[in-house]
Amino acid sequence: MIPSFRALVALAVWTTLGGVVAFFPDAEPLWVVLGVLGLAVFLGDALLAWWTPAPDVTREAPNVLSMQARADVVLRLANRHRRPLQIELFDHVPVELQTDDFPRSFLIPAGEEAVFEYRVRPVSRGTAHFGPVEMRVASPLHLFDRIHRPRVETDMRIYPNFDALRRYELLATEHRTSQLGVRRRPRRGAGLEFQQLREYRPGDPLRQVDWKATSRFQRAISREYQDERDQQIILVLDCGRRMRAQDGELSHLDAALDAALLVAHVALRQGDAVGFSTLGGEQRWLAPRKGRTQLGALLDGVFDLHAQPRASDHLSAAAELMGRVRKRSLIVWISNLRDEDGSELSAAMKLMARRHLVMLASLRETVLDARLEDPVENLEDATRVSAIHHYLHGRRQAHRELETGGALLLDTTPEKLPIALVNGYLDVKSAGLL
Repeated sequence: MIPSFRALVALAVWTTLGGVVAFFPDAEPLWVVLGVLGLAVFLGDALLAWWTPAPDVTREAPNVLSMQARADVVLRLANRHRRPLQIELFDHVPVELQTDDFPRSFLIPAGEEAVFEYRVRPVSRGTAHFGPVEMRVASPLHLFDRIHRPRVETDMRIYPNFDALRRYELLATEHRTSQLGVRRRPRRGAGLEFQQLREYRPGDPLRQVDWKATSRFQRAISREYQDERDQQIILVLDCGRRMRAQDGELSHLDAALDAALLVAHVALRQGDAVGFSTLGGEQRWLAPRKGRTQLGALLDGVFDLHAQPRASDHLSAAAELMGRVRKRSLIVWISNLRDEDGSELSAAMKLMARRHLVMLASLRETVLDARLEDPVENLEDATRVSAIHHYLHGRRQAHRELETGGALLLDTTPEKLPIALVNGYLDVKSAGLL
């Protein structure tokens, strides 16, 4: 229970009158009577505020939300009292969510319900736990505010941004994935499986013609192939300090998770098994499995991953992965590399290349490309550009060393990573490298 601004003003007025009474002693009895009456009013208003039950509160919020997606949260307040209630409302929104809609003041008529709706926007992944709803309920004379904090338990899971998955699924059904930047190259190599026979189309290579079927049906028949299925893809995500780098609102880890989930979605559609592993932070391992349910398992298994402020041990992670994965697989290793990582990471890539095909995706800060496009107008600008070129030169040298170790390398910015990984995966499939 706290006094309102109105109560403080009344008390200030009565105190001021006391100063005036010091110069007019005959008015002292009247001042005392006013004080007694005022005290009675204050006590009565405070007791009524204390006995007034708090409104019943319920909160409606989605159980699952993805990054960058806004959602509505609804608070319902039911006034069970016989008088209207003036309320100032504040909801303790978790730090993983952002909103600008509080505090709010409104009147709930006697015996009625008020509905307050506000919007939230996720700024961090993980489990978001809402705190209590805080209400300041005014007394009948508005001399006091009683604070109520009813606990309304609500948990929300904030997943990586899966808008790209929805877009890919929509465009894939219409064979328009090229609108996302996904390219389809002609199949080549031996890693193909026979799918069906069909009529010959102009442009089909002669080796694709099935001469027995052509003779039987008396018209040209071609064999149609599909990329080999039932292969394994292992996504390895660096959760060390390098992945804490920010590009806009999202960290490199956020971008890497979004990209990894898109690749997993595409691979599962292709009939491959997908697994997941981490290094540098909290250790996670999801064994490779096929089917659409695996994507849900991946989402549940990685949605609360966060980069940790410590260095990643790539060689130890590679050795551990070699012990877990015996079948030849495509290892998609996602990190943010520096030139000082070259020797350790090169040893890790060579170790895995003995059995697996390794694709290494190295994230590059977007700000570097932007700074190189800025005009050079003074010595400070020239020094900055020179330093960036020196850094990128060392980075390219480290990448060349990794490529000689047998790794397929992708050097890209976070925003381009999802499509770069999907194209890299599809290139591996079409070339039959696995």
